[in-house]
Amino acid sequence: MMSKMRIPRKLRLSFILICVSAAIMMAVFFATIMMIRASIESNNLSRTIEAQAMSLETAILRQNSQFRGFLVTGDETYLKSYYEGRDEFDKVVVELKGQLGDAEKQALLEKSRLATLAWRADWGDRMIAEVRAGKREQAQQDVRDAGKKVLVSDAVLPLRDLREAEAAVTEKNLERQQAAIVTAIIALIVGGIALITIAMVLSAMLSRMIARPITVLTEAMGQLAKGDNDIVVDASHADELGDMARAVLVFRDTALAKAEAERAKAAADLAKDAAEREKIVADAAQRHVVEELDTALEALAAGDLTHTIRTPFAPEYERLRTAFNVAVQGLEASLASVAGSAQSVRLGATQICSASETLSLRTEQQASSLQQTTTATNHVTDMVGDTARSAANARNAITLANGDAADGRVIVEEAIVAMDAIKAGSQEIGEIINMIDAIALQTNLLALNAGVEAARAGDAGRGFAVVAGEVRELAKRTVDAAKDIKQLISKSSDEVRLGVDRVGETSEMLARVVSKIGDANTLIVDIAQGAQVQSENLKQVNSAVGSMDRMTQQNAAMAEEATAAARILATEADELATLVSRFRLNTTTSAAPAPRRDTASVPRPAPKSVRTVGALALSSEAADDDWSEF
Repeated sequence: MMSKMRIPRKLRLSFILICVSAAIMMAVFFATIMMIRASIESNNLSRTIEAQAMSLETAILRQNSQFRGFLVTGDETYLKSYYEGRDEFDKVVVELKGQLGDAEKQALLEKSRLATLAWRADWGDRMIAEVRAGKREQAQQDVRDAGKKVLVSDAVLPLRDLREAEAAVTEKNLERQQAAIVTAIIALIVGGIALITIAMVLSAMLSRMIARPITVLTEAMGQLAKGDNDIVVDASHADELGDMARAVLVFRDTALAKAEAERAKAAADLAKDAAEREKIVADAAQRHVVEELDTALEALAAGDLTHTIRTPFAPEYERLRTAFNVAVQGLEASLASVAGSAQSVRLGATQICSASETLSLRTEQQASSLQQTTTATNHVTDMVGDTARSAANARNAITLANGDAADGRVIVEEAIVAMDAIKAGSQEIGEIINMIDAIALQTNLLALNAGVEAARAGDAGRGFAVVAGEVRELAKRTVDAAKDIKQLISKSSDEVRLGVDRVGETSEMLARVVSKIGDANTLIVDIAQGAQVQSENLKQVNSAVGSMDRMTQQNAAMAEEATAAARILATEADELATLVSRFRLNTTTSAAPAPRRDTASVPRPAPKSVRTVGALALSSEAADDDWSEF
């Protein structure tokens, strides 16, 4: 099909094929980069939401633990941390609500917020107010009676569901990133192979259809100029090269006609013995023909195609004059067409050279954009690494807190043992007091009996009666003191019993705190592992973008090779125009070789260095330029 096209159309078609292939490949690159950028931004938002949900859960647990600490000890220092946790919860809820776009996730956040407010109103703030009002024992009793109602599970579980939902979104985004990377690699390989194949096929076809026939015609015209008429030229082409070949055949036929005329002259010389008049007339006519043909052929050999034989020949030679004039006119028209085609070839080669340089420049700009993408991906990788390290630090801090809580639980258990010992001692003291009370009662009875006996003895027993009265009074005071001590011991036993109960509840609370801290430690370990996996995935993304950068640079090198081929084609066209300029034509078109334009590549501006900030630095400046200038 291309063999029947004119040369300018062949060049335009080749250039269009190369441009379309490059445009498709660049469009696929751009779409892939946009997909990767959207996935990274979505992952960043999901990680932020997970971190904020974790902060809300920590704030709720902090309020719960500090509230219980204040309830047990009555120490006001616990309230400072309680109020800080409450303020942090309210602040993060407002921030997180503005970032959630999904109605289901907003419902989970709202459920946690309402549960937290209900817990504050029913337990946290109300119990703190009762403790401050001096009703700490009543508040403690209310908490004990409430059982599981005082727990914050209703506020914590929705936040965990929210974090699990965001983790699922992050996993889906990672799958989309991997799919985009695979698509980009496939498109890069297929597009590169297709572009290279098209360039090689077009180069071979243009070389076979244009460069090789031009070389053959140049050699044939050189042989014809040297007088070698035994040449064979393929004139079957339908383009400008076919016109040139047919013009060369006209030259050959003219030279053969001249040789035929010379042979005719020799034959006429051999026929001199014919009639002298006929000989004179024939000689004159032949001489005239030979002279005219000689003059015309000399002009033709000198490249003057404007010279024709205007003087009529004898009837038998008139056909020769007509054929010569027609051949010269046809040759002139063919060379004029060849000159115009050479000019078109040169202009087309120049346009291909310029377009190839522009394509190379845009490929370099694409490489610059890929380099910026690599920088942004590295920055995101560093951020994920920082997140993993922060999670590790938080895990260490929670481990230390878990150890402290366990130590506190051991101390509380020791306090329970000590209070049990105090309780046992109080019971022993009570038994001793009961014994003293019984002894005092017996002493009082003995003193009473002694007083009765002293009264019976009269004056002789009066002194003994006084002593018996004192002993009775002493026994009475002993009984009263024993009763007071017994009451104090009973009250102390009740207080010790209450203390044992409180310490037992404190031990249970510390056990729950240790369990919650263990759960938080597990969650932070999961976050650290997820951040590590995300860091490895981002490193793979960075490697894939680096591969894209290398392939883009290879495409730029191929564009420069196409530019060099176009320059060579322009040089060949100039040489062809130089050969045609040796002939003198009636028309002014391509009478002289067209001025040769310097096709040296213009200096290319260096790619702009753009400062990259955060994960939003995935710039697409190369997409701002369109292809209308092509």
